[in-house]
Formats: sequence, C-alpha cells, structure tokens
Amino acid sequence: MPAIKLSGNETVLQKAAVNELSGSLRGQLLTRGDAGYDDARTLWNAMHDRHPALIARCADVQDVSTAVNFAREHELLLAVKGGGHSFPGKSVCEGGMMIDLAGMKTVRVDPDRRRAYAGGGALLYDLDKASLDHGLVTTAGVVSHTGVGGLTLGGGFGRLNRKYGLTIDNVVSARIVTADGKIRRISADEDPDLFWGIRGGGGNFGVVTEFEFALHPTTRRMLGGNIVWPVSKARDVLAFFAEYATGVSDDMYVAPFMVAPPGTEGIIGIDVLFCGDPAAGEKELAPLRSFGQPAEDGVTMVDYLEYQTQFDGAEAHGRRNYIKNGMVREFTPGLIDGMIEGFTLDPNTSLFFHTAGGVVAEVGDTDTAFPHRKAVTMIGIGSTWTAPAEDKQRIAELRRRWALVEPHTGGFYANLREETASRTEKNFGPNYDRLVALKNAYDPMNLFRLNANVTPTV
Repeated sequence: MPAIKLSGNETVLQKAAVNELSGSLRGQLLTRGDAGYDDARTLWNAMHDRHPALIARCADVQDVSTAVNFAREHELLLAVKGGGHSFPGKSVCEGGMMIDLAGMKTVRVDPDRRRAYAGGGALLYDLDKASLDHGLVTTAGVVSHTGVGGLTLGGGFGRLNRKYGLTIDNVVSARIVTADGKIRRISADEDPDLFWGIRGGGGNFGVVTEFEFALHPTTRRMLGGNIVWPVSKARDVLAFFAEYATGVSDDMYVAPFMVAPPGTEGIIGIDVLFCGDPAAGEKELAPLRSFGQPAEDGVTMVDYLEYQTQFDGAEAHGRRNYIKNGMVREFTPGLIDGMIEGFTLDPNTSLFFHTAGGVVAEVGDTDTAFPHRKAVTMIGIGSTWTAPAEDKQRIAELRRRWALVEPHTGGFYANLREETASRTEKNFGPNYDRLVALKNAYDPMNLFRLNANVTPTV
C-alpha cells in the first residue's frame, strides 16, 4: 500500500503490517474504498479534500497508543481528528495516517466533585449538555459542533470566559498518548511541564484522549440575545462599545459583529450573555440597550444550551471557509476605521469578536502556553462559500479586508489561523523556548506536526 512519510517521501506499507494493525485495534482500520472512509476523512471546512492511506477509528486509548506506535515506527505523516473543525485542515492528511477519535466522544459528569470527563472526540454540545443536566457548566466555544479537543488545546474562547477563564483554565487533568506511545495522566502534580504545554500549545505533544474539566454551578436560563443597529451607525456604536466594555462585570459577555444579511444594507450587532443575576444584568446592560436607538433588541431570558447553538447553521459543515484573526489589546479609532472601511455587503462574510478580559486576564502570559492574556478581544473575519471556482477571489477579498484591521492587532488565535513557522514562533512569544524544550523531550521526531507547529531542535 503506498503511503506518505513525515519527510514527504513515498513509502510502501506491507500488507501483513497493515493487517496486523487492523487486527490489534478494537476500533476500525479504514482504507480508501472502505465503507465509512469518506465520512471519516471529511472535515467541517470543505476546502480540505485529502485522502489518508490509513484511518484508525479508535475505540479506546489503547487503540490510540497502537496507532501512534505504528505511525512512529513507519515514520508516517500523521493527522489527528477530534471534531474535525480544524479551519486549516490539520486533522486530515494526504497519504499518511489519520487517527479519528469520533468513537471516543463520551462525556461523564461527577456532580459531587464538579468535574466533567470528556473524550477526545467529544463535541462542545456533548460537554455543555452533560454538564447542564447537573446544573453545572464550564467555558466552551460558540459553535456547538466544534470538537472539545481542538478548542481546548488552542486556548478555548467562549461566552463564559470572562467569568470562568478560557477552556484551558478549567482543565484539571488530561490523559494523553505521547509520540513514544506511552499513555500518561498529566496534571499540575503529574508531568506538570507537559500539562503546562497542552494548555495553549495545541496538538504538538500527543493525542489527548480525555480531558478533566472543573465545572461551576449555574442555571440554564440566562439573560442573552443580540442588539442590532443599522451599519450606518457602526462608528458611533463601536466607539460607545469601546468605552462601555471596559466597565462591565465578569458576568457580562458582549461581543460585536458586522454582517450583511440578504436584503439589508448591513448591520452592526452585539452578542450578549449575562451569566449572573438577571436583574443585575438588566441594570448593567441598560446603557447599551438605550444607545443610538437600536433597530432590534433581542435580549431576553434564553436557554444557555440552545443559545450555544445559534451560530451552528451559519457555520454548517460542508462549506468552504477562510478566516483571518488577530488579538486586540485596545479598541482604537484606527481599528474601528479599518472595520468600517473594509465592510462589504457580502452576506457570506462576517466580522466577529471573541471578548476576553475578566478572569482570562488574571492568568499570567506564561502561566499556561497561551500567551495572549492581556488582549481584550480577538477580532476575526470569515467567509464561506460552496463553489471551488470562487476560492481565489474569496480569499483575495478577505485578505484585502483583513489588511485594513491587522495593523491594529498583535498576535493571533492559532485555532483559527494558519501561519508560517516564523510567525507561529513569534505568536507564542515568551513561551516558545519552553515549548521547544517540551517538544524536544516528548516528540523529537515531530510526529505531531500538523498543528501550530513547534519545531524540535534535536
């Protein structure tokens, strides 16, 4: 069987070795033409249509260890798929091996200890629902069919991050298979350096097959919704928001967005969620709701689990996606100018924010591998379409828009951006040398390279 090595060179896998691997797995080993192969290799972002030589659909952590050992021994290019939401397509590869964790998506909750244990293939909806069923919650992202693993390893923004920190700030321990095939339980007390590295360092160090999350008491009913103004008021709204957002409590999440729904001249909106006492939220939100005569005020009591799915349709599987993002330390007039100058009436392109601050900023830049603790928000521009023939034009147009706001950013959120090795190194900032040391210790051959890659130096 032809395959691709880590070096990019071709190799041939012997049938006996492949059969032995297949027989040693509790899950399935799929090759091209097998039932389920195309489903397993398909990602959320339809721009990435790649065909691994082998797909190990792992049933348990031992399967993952077996697959990692096989990939290492045969020096195969290796991809790891959790939820398949990797925007740059890192969770599938051409001609190598894919480890698919879709069969390991169970989430179990210990309500007495306020802990959730999420398999490496779990989706955010699985985590939210299992936790909320016990009146508990942790920070999760805003598109519910995103994988827990990829979101967490890269940092994990979400509507509750001002109150409870990033997703990584709620990781208590993890079970990981490193490049040597060893199964490790890591935490602040066990392999603390590696535990530091997986919290923001991406998939550089192995396959995380289970996360243990701290949970927090909550109610499912929260104050939330969107406040919308015509885009002609964008400059005034954003200038007001820049000042307003500096004074909100940690219970309040407010994130602007700019879109042009069909038949409109465009809107500027603010996504709102208040996770504390609704009466306090109403009072805190009053200045924003009364500013500039909103065209629509949809803030009301919402079911948090349902609210977490509101963007699922817009971010549906099977569409082509291109995204740029950057971290923002200050909402400046120049940033606002760039947002407005670059706005177009394309209904398939949106400008969005993930608001930080609060508890996120209480953690030091070097306390975890995530280096952007002092950013007040992340700004992103994303575009979706269906026809491959539009790729070149769509990407060029988004890059043009991004060039207007990028000078007002510093660093980026690696989960939603692909960059060169030098820019990735710069993005990790003061944490890069420590990440390199970890890579040298746990993955010196760079088996796990399809990520925001830290290059080993040994």
